[in-house]
Amino acid sequence: MSLMRRVSNLFSRARVDREIDAELRTHLEMRIEDNRAAGMSPEAARRDALLRFGNPTALKEKTTAADAALFLDSVWADIRFALRQLRTSPGFATVAVLALSLGIGAATAIFSVIDAMLLRPLPFASQERLVYPFMKSRTGTSEPASYLGYFDERAQLRTFDALAGYSTFDRVNVEGPNGPVSLRAVKGTDNFFDVFGVRPILGRTFLPGEDQPGKDNVVVLSYEVWQSNFGGRTDAVGKTVQLDGGAYTILGVMPSGFRFPLFMRDAVYTPLHAPESWMKARGLHWLKTVGRIKEGVSLQLAQADISRVMANLAQTYPEQETEHTADLHPLAGEVNGLGPDGKMRSPLRMLALAVMALLGIACVNVAGLLLARGVKREREMALRTAVGAHRWRLVRQMVSESLVLSAAGLAGGLLMSWLLLKAMNVYLVEAIARGADVRLDWKVVALALGISVLTCVLASLAPAMQLSGTNPNRALRVGMGAGTARAQHRLRSGFVVIQFALSLLLLMVAGLLIQNLQRLLKADLGADTKRIFTVHVALSPGSYRGRDPLLAFYRPLLERVSSLPGVKAAGVIDILPVAGWGDGYEIHITGQAPYPKGQEMGAETRVVSEGYFDAIGMKLLRGRLLSPTTEKPGNAAGSMVVNEAFRRKFFPNGGDVVSAHIDDSDKPENHSGIVGVVSDVRQDVQLPAMAEMDWLIDALPPESRLDSLKNMYLVVNSNGDPKALDPLLRHIIHDIDPGVPYREAETMGQIVQDQLVFERMEGWLYGIFAAFAMLLAVIGLYGLVDHEVELRTREIGIRMALGSTRGLITMQLLRRVALLMGAGITIGWVLALAFRKMLAAVVETHGANDFVLFAGLTFGLAFFGLLATLAPARAAALTEPVKALVAE
Repeated sequence: MSLMRRVSNLFSRARVDREIDAELRTHLEMRIEDNRAAGMSPEAARRDALLRFGNPTALKEKTTAADAALFLDSVWADIRFALRQLRTSPGFATVAVLALSLGIGAATAIFSVIDAMLLRPLPFASQERLVYPFMKSRTGTSEPASYLGYFDERAQLRTFDALAGYSTFDRVNVEGPNGPVSLRAVKGTDNFFDVFGVRPILGRTFLPGEDQPGKDNVVVLSYEVWQSNFGGRTDAVGKTVQLDGGAYTILGVMPSGFRFPLFMRDAVYTPLHAPESWMKARGLHWLKTVGRIKEGVSLQLAQADISRVMANLAQTYPEQETEHTADLHPLAGEVNGLGPDGKMRSPLRMLALAVMALLGIACVNVAGLLLARGVKREREMALRTAVGAHRWRLVRQMVSESLVLSAAGLAGGLLMSWLLLKAMNVYLVEAIARGADVRLDWKVVALALGISVLTCVLASLAPAMQLSGTNPNRALRVGMGAGTARAQHRLRSGFVVIQFALSLLLLMVAGLLIQNLQRLLKADLGADTKRIFTVHVALSPGSYRGRDPLLAFYRPLLERVSSLPGVKAAGVIDILPVAGWGDGYEIHITGQAPYPKGQEMGAETRVVSEGYFDAIGMKLLRGRLLSPTTEKPGNAAGSMVVNEAFRRKFFPNGGDVVSAHIDDSDKPENHSGIVGVVSDVRQDVQLPAMAEMDWLIDALPPESRLDSLKNMYLVVNSNGDPKALDPLLRHIIHDIDPGVPYREAETMGQIVQDQLVFERMEGWLYGIFAAFAMLLAVIGLYGLVDHEVELRTREIGIRMALGSTRGLITMQLLRRVALLMGAGITIGWVLALAFRKMLAAVVETHGANDFVLFAGLTFGLAFFGLLATLAPARAAALTEPVKALVAE
């Protein structure tokens, strides 16, 4: 009955108010009667009763608060009052909601990224048991397993349930109803799917031995490929599909979300197909591995086990495996952006700190706005206190207003985060392994709700405590509490200093990232990024069995492309500069002393066509270029061209580079010889050019050409527009081989941008955050000066009446602003110095150049800060003394 009564009270508030009023009157009359019985006069008895009972309104609120249902009703009344108050101050409400939306939106968007990268479980079973062996050479560089070495490791490991090998080098061509399509391919050993413990939704995965020749023409589809290329048909399993020109049987379909590696979207999974020479060469390290350790086995014990196996291999095969080591990393940390210690890597950590800084700026901005607004309401609060309102009641009212702001800020923040994620989508998909999984889900919305409430409550506490402690006697006597106003003003000044410090720090980080990005985009790569464009060419091996791909495809292609209008030169290469590197091995120059132990003396390897050097713009510096007339196929001793980086590395003291040989054969007469030296073209946009050796595709033995020339890049040097040549290239390629999927031509400039997608995303994000921060800081400074002018109108009027000039009034305000900005800028520089190590881990720093950049950003922030104060300073200078004193 009590519960029903309380619920009914919510719908009969007028009746409840009458009942409470009647009960209070009854108690008051009883007290008056008792006083009169004690001998008091009627007037004294009533006065004493009223004093004892206190303020009737406060008593009524206290009685209402005792009932939970009525208390909720009073909270709702507070919210309605807060809405009315905000409607009367649209400017304040707009700025406060904008500040909250910017801070909450940025925080929510970045948390969505962190959630997808770090918090969301991997799409694998028992992810805590999955490990990634990071294998290193004796020089500490990455060096995967050889094919034979992998099987030795797999046989000798005792703490692993499974160790699988895989390769992601190739793409495969699928012949579909709309023509050939090029898809990503993951090629793994027969136990590949055993590592992950995920069952297919249709069919099955590989069986033991199904990676052996004759049994390996099978394929497992990812869910995305099944949907997009096979229409999601359940009868696809068991069907035959043409992959790379050969017939493959579809074994199964993996569930939605399963990907490995996680960046391999729209992929198919086939058994490991590799050239026979790769599988037989123990010294050729190309096979990546992933493993599942046994249940109950610690990472340390598994590490000791694999270290033992690597030591055994080094003893058995000292020439190929000496000092070849493996460090086990948890797979979850490796793909999610965590370091071996389980902590966020520096770029992600810096991004989280940047968002926290922006959120802090938004918080203090709203707190400053609430303080300024509170001064105008100080007399109102004093009146409430005078008529009996408790301090807690005033605090609750102000917190209710902040909660209304938080609701509006939450809505704006979710919209802002959605827009940010939408704009970041291209970057996220390409730059982060799980970028395609970033989305706003219930966890993200819950965090946004928590952030909005926490931010507003924290922002409102200081103003609420200040205002609720207002001395009513002083406020009612002079219009406002002078001491309180000064305390509030000092607090708001501190808020402005904090905003400027954090804004400058964000500007510095954004400036460094954007400066570094511009440096990389404008770096001299050794090739003209505007006039050179490229097309990826992927042949289907099954279509060229018994045919020479050089004669059947590449020579006709180059002849026809070279004859197109505006084309200066055309050639092909197996690994495109800037877009890829890492295909190479350690060498020794014939006749040179043995190289010091532990010194890396490797060189990149490429195969190219005759016209490639002219197409990419490499200049001949010494000797001659490669030509089909001199490099005959099948020669035991091959001829090669090296770059300047090779000469500097292997001939640091000079010497005859041309005619030198490398020890790549047991017979000296079969050593490969250097016939020319060309200028450098970077293999990686962020690294200097590495030593490189280039062989001519015409000199490859005909029997190995199909494996070597399956994936090539057509490079065209032209004065024409790539978009205009694109349909001509498509026609030529499909005219020669209709089964080759065509991928749109890209300029080298676009290739560079693709390689810098993460850096571009970082610069873009930090730039937006810094702009938001500066906007909020400038708004906060403007609000402070405007509020100070409003509070000091009387004082300014008196000063001007006593002879002060408009210039002096303006300079006084600007001096005040300069002091605040100076304090904030100083703290910002101190923070930048304190975080310099973390900054250096995120972006390359350059001493003097960075100082010039920081000085420019500091000047810019100060300029906009002073610009924001000109309007209120001008208003102060134009104050009419008589009007100011009369208004007071």
